[in-house]
Amino acid sequence: MLNESLLDNAFAALADPARRAMLARLSRGPASVSELAQPLPMSLPAVLQHLKALEESGLIRTEKKGRVRTAQMQGNAIAEAEQWLTDRRKEWEAQADRLEKFLSKL
Repeated sequence: MLNESLLDNAFAALADPARRAMLARLSRGPASVSELAQPLPMSLPAVLQHLKALEESGLIRTEKKGRVRTAQMQGNAIAEAEQWLTDRRKEWEAQADRLEKFLSKL
């Protein structure tokens, strides 16, 4: 399981719509910074800041070959965040089931 600060960073990174758009694009495969920037209404330096936040959160990794920086998704951080959500959903469903049983007895 991710430690709490990594989980916090992953959810903080996912909170931004531009970063989610970048991740949606990266879910189809690696992409250069210019490919990621093209559909976004922001400057290249702003895109680079978003990529830095995604990389620091562990959601992506980047690699520079020559003059081209390419980003790709890292599966572990997404899987860990998904597992955390799944665990919470199970807890909430169990609580709802207990409440339903209690109410049916009344």
